[in-house]
Amino acid sequence: MKHFLIILLLSCSTLLSAQTTAIPDANFEQALINQGYDSGPIDGLVLTANINTIGTLWAGNYGITDLTGIEDFIALQNLWCADNLITNLDVTQNSALGYLNCANNMLASLDVTQNSLITDLRCNNNQLVSLDVSQNLMLKKLYCQDNQLTTINTNQNTLLENLLVSKNPLGSLNLSQNTSLLQLLCDSIGISTLDLSFNTLLTSLSCSKNQLISLDFSQNPLLYGLVCSFNQIISLNFSPQSGLASLTCSNNQLTCLNVKNGNNDSLFYFKAENNPNLTCIEVDNVTFSVSNWTDTISYIFDPASSFSTNCPSQCSVGIEELPTTSISIYPNPTTGQ
Repeated sequence: MKHFLIILLLSCSTLLSAQTTAIPDANFEQALINQGYDSGPIDGLVLTANINTIGTLWAGNYGITDLTGIEDFIALQNLWCADNLITNLDVTQNSALGYLNCANNMLASLDVTQNSLITDLRCNNNQLVSLDVSQNLMLKKLYCQDNQLTTINTNQNTLLENLLVSKNPLGSLNLSQNTSLLQLLCDSIGISTLDLSFNTLLTSLSCSKNQLISLDFSQNPLLYGLVCSFNQIISLNFSPQSGLASLTCSNNQLTCLNVKNGNNDSLFYFKAENNPNLTCIEVDNVTFSVSNWTDTISYIFDPASSFSTNCPSQCSVGIEELPTTSISIYPNPTTGQ
């Protein structure tokens, strides 16, 4: 009988252990208590049955340093654990995960190779030195800016629509397989070239503070927003971009700038200052530009610049030479000039 009781007690102990999940971080457990998944008080444990069917967990901004226990959230589809102090995050057991936001933590590594269903990954503002997304074939949004990444391979992510990689020492960026790309932020990544010829659906681009000499948008007719300031770009042509609405190309080496796209009335934000060699900006209608681009917050140009319907030939791609019409646009706004 004694032997039987010992076995029974051991069995009960094992069963009890199997029914609970260790949550060593008190702040993580407090987040679970606040959302009704744990009854409290904080004891480092939560009933596994209370968490293994959860589809969405919000655990952001709790001061969490350790997310141990997340592996038992086996039904988890959406995890928000941003704005914490997490140094290690193991989501290899969360195979149902489709959305992960672990931004603004202290992660030096992140393994998402087991998360094949993930479509939205936000791991920006961490300390990541590498990131493998080759197994995330359904990925549509990747936010990994403000890390220490030296390379990012998105060749397998053909569904990718939003890619944010700014402030990483990448040195190069290959987007040839990302034909679904809509938005690209790649500021301050140390690139001297950027090939966008395969990204025909691109609508928004920010690539400031690099070493770019040229940008070719001939294959990007849908582009409506661009920030490319603080580069070394000499010439920009937006004649194919009839929907261009916002353009910031200040602090470059521009000598030619063509925004003659047949729809200048849609251009509500246009900054091209600190391009000392830019004397001609090609537009649809000089009178319209002089009359409407007068708000010095939304429209800024250099004193030497003037509007024209026909700048020199190197500024105009596929536009027949016509007699030049130009009007000075300085001071900005113009008054009686």
